[in-house]
Amino acid sequence: MATRRRRQFRVVLLALIGTALVGSALVGAVFWVIKALPPRTIVMATGPTGGSYAAYGARYREILAREGLEVRLQPTVGDGENLALLRDRDSGVSVAILQAGMATAEETPELSALGTISIQALWLFRRGDDDAKPFGGPRVSFGPEGSGTRIVATRVLSLAGAMPGDPSALSPDRAAAELQAGRLDGMALVAGWESPLVRKLLADPAIGLASLARADALVTLAPSFEKHVVPAGVGDLARNRPPRDVTVLTTKASLVIRSDLNPAVQSLLLQAATEIHGGPGLFRRPGQFPAAEAIDLPLSDQARQFYRSGRPFLQRYMPYWLAVLSERLLLLLVPLFAIALPLLRIVPWLYRQIIQLRVVLLYGELKLIETAVEERRPGADVRDLLGRLAALEDRAAHAHVPLFFSPLLYTLKQHIRLVRSRIAVDSSRGVAVDARAP
Repeated sequence: MATRRRRQFRVVLLALIGTALVGSALVGAVFWVIKALPPRTIVMATGPTGGSYAAYGARYREILAREGLEVRLQPTVGDGENLALLRDRDSGVSVAILQAGMATAEETPELSALGTISIQALWLFRRGDDDAKPFGGPRVSFGPEGSGTRIVATRVLSLAGAMPGDPSALSPDRAAAELQAGRLDGMALVAGWESPLVRKLLADPAIGLASLARADALVTLAPSFEKHVVPAGVGDLARNRPPRDVTVLTTKASLVIRSDLNPAVQSLLLQAATEIHGGPGLFRRPGQFPAAEAIDLPLSDQARQFYRSGRPFLQRYMPYWLAVLSERLLLLLVPLFAIALPLLRIVPWLYRQIIQLRVVLLYGELKLIETAVEERRPGADVRDLLGRLAALEDRAAHAHVPLFFSPLLYTLKQHIRLVRSRIAVDSSRGVAVDARAP
């Protein structure tokens, strides 16, 4: 009896431990789901006012607001500051636009790319349209220190042997105003065709666009660049601005993120990029961008999945945060279902075992009393045994078990009476004792 009771106790204990472990796993799963919920706000580093990056940022903010994601724009001097903010975890910036050649995977393992999104041209604006006059002069601006414009313009013009002496570091909008006012001889600007500043300067009859000579040689020496032609009249067809075809060098810009950015937000950014950059443009064909190109940084896993399969299925029909929650819950349901089926059988069995164990423990006490009855000497005092038996009967009478298990208690009470009767019979042969007295 004792061996059986110990075995039953061990089984119940193991079942309780298993249930506790499963419960802990479920609690951990709930925290995993909550932790995976995407943020409601992100910060995007753009670029200087009037540049194409700032124009792109405004479009991202507008489109993602429809999905319930707030995009806070962080103006910067350009690509150099964008990269610095991305690398600084405390800056809060999690996404930015960077042109090719600004970062490497070895130097920035904490960053990933979502693909290329646009073509950025090196625009060399100057006063007048005299092609015989080289770009430059005593008063030129290459943009602020650390800006992508200054880096690209310095690299290209130094390679071509046409670097001006000491270019100023004016912001693009201020440099454009100074150029149009005649206080600057020229300015460099790296921006996309979508830049309002580019459009304004191209249409200005007092401003010319310098053409790069030996562009093919420059592309050969600096393979990260490509050669493109700005057609005559594309800035203002009625006034034929620019008045002739102009050769420019271009580079590609990528949408770059911190690698720990929530996958659902990455997917939203790529959807917005498709809407913003997917149409035709001066240097791009329809559907060219966003493109699965890892120029400097590796593509994120979410970006690879997006380019393979498109928009996640659930995000096509639900708000993005609800789609993420549903995806996580689906990932939990399969293992949870596998766990729940055995639990549906184990829990009722465990409950029965616990209830039966309470009665079995009382039976164990009864067995000890019965053993003591068998081992007592004839004529020995049985008042102690009767007291123990009365206490056991009281415990049985006050034991609370479900109605379904009541027969177990009634059977126990019958057995207690049997033991009491045996004590009374045995005592009648020896010392006379009232069998009902404790």
